[in-house]
Amino acid sequence: MGFATDAIHVGQEPDPATGAIVAPIYQTSTYVQEELGKNKGYDYARTAHPNRRALERTVAKLEGGSAAYVFTSGMAAIDSVFRLLRPGDHAIISEAVYGGVIRLTTQLLVQWGLEFSFVDTSSTGHVERAIKPNTKMIYVETPTNPTMCVTDIAAVAKISAAHNATLVVDNTFLSPYLQSPIALGAQIVVHSMTKYLNGHSDAVGGAVILTRPSDAEKIYFLQRSAGAGLAPMDCFLVSRGIKTLAVRMKQHDANGRAIARFLEDHPCVRHVLYPGLPSHPHHNVAVRQQRGFGAMISFDVVNLESARNVLNHVRLCSLAESLGGVETLISHPATMTHASVPPEVRERIGITDGLIRISVGIEDVEDLIEDLDQALRKI
Repeated sequence: MGFATDAIHVGQEPDPATGAIVAPIYQTSTYVQEELGKNKGYDYARTAHPNRRALERTVAKLEGGSAAYVFTSGMAAIDSVFRLLRPGDHAIISEAVYGGVIRLTTQLLVQWGLEFSFVDTSSTGHVERAIKPNTKMIYVETPTNPTMCVTDIAAVAKISAAHNATLVVDNTFLSPYLQSPIALGAQIVVHSMTKYLNGHSDAVGGAVILTRPSDAEKIYFLQRSAGAGLAPMDCFLVSRGIKTLAVRMKQHDANGRAIARFLEDHPCVRHVLYPGLPSHPHHNVAVRQQRGFGAMISFDVVNLESARNVLNHVRLCSLAESLGGVETLISHPATMTHASVPPEVRERIGITDGLIRISVGIEDVEDLIEDLDQALRKI
């Protein structure tokens, strides 16, 4: 079956009890047992429930994994993946990764004896040089948030395989519609389902998609033991959102390309970071491994005061954190999503005070261009 067909039908079959085309929300905490030691597949909602299992089937199918588990947030999902490591293990992480990952690893997980190196994973040479005898995982975000660096997944997969390390790819920015990390050699894929998978800014969730049964068993143990599994209502909302993922991503991608071209030509913009532009240093890699370029764009307007003028004068674009919704969101990474990252680190990886990130929605692109133009002219 094709992608759109799978997104609509896998895990979203009609309710067998009533024939309802949309399965019910199983808003219950516990399940009655037929007799001692015998149930209908469920005993307690923390362990599993029908809405969660249905969503996990859908996500596993779309990413090409053998199993998937969904969590209360993207960060909860990422945390569970790093907990596959053991004290003394070393992991390589994309240096321009989401600020929450930097906070999680450097301020929390290091306390449990884990070691992390932040590396420009767009350079295979840098990845190779960062390998240590105790390297067990390479964690890649591609494109990176918010600097839009692209990592050659297949090339890094060869490095990870040669050193017996697990390759994890955060596919949030592109979704499985535009990029398939497992097909390129990754063993694990993570998502903030809050973003494009849900697509409507009304639910928070995360997902881990796996290819190896041993990893799947451990992630499920973590999910049920820590109690971080996604609740029924949130599972229902994400499942509903996924049904339109294919058609939404087509429009996101089309609008993203148009906005990127507009920004690149605008006299008030110093430079644009978008892998879909030929001027992007990783454009050829993006063309090779992606089926589109998506709707995440960062652009630099030189300094904080200029950025403030733009952000405070947009009318249609909404100044807010998050991304991937049908509405256009605009943000200032240095003071919002990456505020917890030390200033010297932000400077090194290119998160300047003048950098603005935009998640282009699916509105009429002419309206978005008009709004951005009038805001930019406030500089």
